[in-house]
Amino acid sequence: MKIKTKDYRVDARGEFDISKWPTDIDELYTSKKHYKEALAENIKELSDLQRILYAANDYSILIILQAMDAAGKDGIIRHVMSGVNPQGCQVFSFKHPSTNELEHDFLWRTTKALPERGRIGVFNRSYYEEVLVARVHPEILEAERIPELPAQEDDVWKERFESILNFEKHIHRNGTRVIKIFLHMSKDEQRQRFLDRIDEEEKNWKFSQADIEERRYWNEYMKAFDSCIQNTATEHAPWYVVPADDKKNARLIVSQIILETLKDLKMSYPQTSDARQKELKQLRKLLEQD
Repeated sequence: MKIKTKDYRVDARGEFDISKWPTDIDELYTSKKHYKEALAENIKELSDLQRILYAANDYSILIILQAMDAAGKDGIIRHVMSGVNPQGCQVFSFKHPSTNELEHDFLWRTTKALPERGRIGVFNRSYYEEVLVARVHPEILEAERIPELPAQEDDVWKERFESILNFEKHIHRNGTRVIKIFLHMSKDEQRQRFLDRIDEEEKNWKFSQADIEERRYWNEYMKAFDSCIQNTATEHAPWYVVPADDKKNARLIVSQIILETLKDLKMSYPQTSDARQKELKQLRKLLEQD
């Protein structure tokens, strides 16, 4: 089954309602074997394109993964990026800001982790936490001690959305292509995955009381995600709302999104100049005479 990534793409502000987007769709594979073959094919092609990205050294790719707990962000990174040369890929996770990070603006800690040209960067959570978690938990915003904070809470988020939009426009102009992915999982599916983490001993370490506490804010988080995507989806930095109740489907869709983004760059290996060709021929003679 051909994956139409445009079905999951949001690239215009003000045209999004999270309640209308599915968390589950028909299987994009006919069997487990078919799934593995389809993902392996995408990973192989992704690996080939990543080598060209690295060699050309013109663009960088930033993949942002946002989701509720247990939606499969780690699995996406582990499975989809498994074929990428580690030298050309950087993965960063962003949780509660440290004391040092709180001494800077909210974009600082992620800005210094941006991928270099020729590389793929993956953010497991990102600066979007500042309009998601900080919105659900106002005490986080208070800890940032921002002077002259707008009196109206809605104005706080409007200003942050504006900062994010300007930031993403800036890095796009400088060669970074941003892929923003929201793994859209249902509350029932999260409950089942939490139960699995309790029942399966090897997954016990993934679960804590804090997960239960955050689950109680589900509706607040959905409103925050709705507002976030509605206000920050643009043509050059679109959001992809990926149904995540089926992990296999999600991995296939995400791999296809990344592939299409790389293909759109129309990259090629650097061309060798006549002078360089002459130099290589001379070097070849030296090796043959050795």
